[in-house]
Amino acid sequence: MTHLPTAGGSVRGASLETDGTTIHRFLGIPYAQPPSGANRFRPPVPALPWTGVLDGTAPGPAAPQNPEAPAPPGARPRLWSEDACLNLNIWTPGTDGPGRPVMVWIHGGAYLLGSNSDGMYDGARLAAAAGAVLVSINYRLGALGFLHLSDLLGPGYEDSSNLALLDQLEALRWVSHNIGAFGGDPRNVTLFGESAGAAAIGTLLGMPASEGLFHRAIMQSGTAERYRQPEDSARISSGFLELCGLDSRSADQLLTLPVERLLAAQAALERHSAAQSFAVPLPFQPTVGTPSLPRPPLESVGDGLNGHVDLLIGTNLNEGSFAVEMRPPSTADPGYPDRAAAVLAGAGIPPSQAPGYTEALARVLSREPSGREVLEAAIADSMYRQPSNRLLAARGQAARTRAGGKNFAYLFTWRSPAMGGKLGACHALDIPFVFRHLDEPVAAFLTRGKAPQSLSDAMSGAWASFAHAGTPDTAGLPWAEYGQERRTMVLDDEPRLEADPRREIREFFDAVRPMPAS
Repeated sequence: MTHLPTAGGSVRGASLETDGTTIHRFLGIPYAQPPSGANRFRPPVPALPWTGVLDGTAPGPAAPQNPEAPAPPGARPRLWSEDACLNLNIWTPGTDGPGRPVMVWIHGGAYLLGSNSDGMYDGARLAAAAGAVLVSINYRLGALGFLHLSDLLGPGYEDSSNLALLDQLEALRWVSHNIGAFGGDPRNVTLFGESAGAAAIGTLLGMPASEGLFHRAIMQSGTAERYRQPEDSARISSGFLELCGLDSRSADQLLTLPVERLLAAQAALERHSAAQSFAVPLPFQPTVGTPSLPRPPLESVGDGLNGHVDLLIGTNLNEGSFAVEMRPPSTADPGYPDRAAAVLAGAGIPPSQAPGYTEALARVLSREPSGREVLEAAIADSMYRQPSNRLLAARGQAARTRAGGKNFAYLFTWRSPAMGGKLGACHALDIPFVFRHLDEPVAAFLTRGKAPQSLSDAMSGAWASFAHAGTPDTAGLPWAEYGQERRTMVLDDEPRLEADPRREIREFFDAVRPMPAS
């Protein structure tokens, strides 16, 4: 056992041998006060010091959430608690010597699901391989993290629709004040996350309060464009009230309703959202035009906000395959072409231009794509790849007028053999490669024991190098900055550097939906 003093008090952890390295593990540390009772729907409040020794040998609970359906093979049920969900886990190779790089993980889950204690996110192996201090955080999800209540509840609730992001900022402040006790360097903090976790990072890049709290960012399948306008968030909140049996006159009852009632209403809203979407349903998102997020993140980034932050960003080739395979066409379904057109329309591509997308994809593939391929690619491009390209363009725009951080890009293309290969390089497949958990049960369903360890070594090594020095270069795999040539590392059995992969599709989006001038 290991005891460490922090600003909040002493914490007891455990030590374990991981890949020949002793890793000290401290779990379930509170970084904020319980977000329940008088704190429900309000910004996080820093944790109070505790007396005695905090038991950090068991993970803390996740944020309240509905069960995942269908649950991934091998996934374990998540224990949650509204009172104690604002906690973090730490893995460190040591608490002495020069400060080590700090890597802070933000989990994904469509802002509805997830936990910092999911098996795939166990940080021991990556901390050992990277020689870094790894932190993973929980934050409020769903209605408790994003319900827009400023018009309904008034002062004190102006930022209720961005609480998940404010939780993450509070966790970063905790890291800044305390990580030195765990052997970490608070002046070298890298944020990394996947899916909603990466979208959160993309949003944090555009939040003024985040400046100085992190120095590098890794976005896996993320975007800086996942937000809503206040009127849209207000409409969703009104519908949520109805599902709770309330209206605007009784909205204050949200403050005292049992959390199970909130989750039941949220489940109904999730089902409605899924029925309306041909892609990935996202009923809850941050809101712009609010105190913490005054402008769309991409605009703020283009003007240089957090321009000093080094960025590594990428997507998986087949981000949309889960959405396509888990919802095949039916007799009541409009079919693949119309579904693809609807997805593209949601990304600002007029229906009249949808055939042009299919033509661009055909040029990339050097053949006519099937309807399924068009839908899958449309989801990947609309929700992930082209938003990533636009963030890189905004970063490049800022760098041309002022000193900026470095930019690196990747495209993950290793194909899963699961389901007869139909999933391809699917959403979230990159996670076990980074965390070195190819044998984790959830990963094993996707990898079928065929994942190349060399690719996991290359990716975890690149992530570690980026955290140490701001460049993902490793001894066996030199990267290059994205730059005007749009150089991108293609991550497969044999990684390779390419200039502007899938250029034809990027050019189509750039022509039809140009990035607004800053």
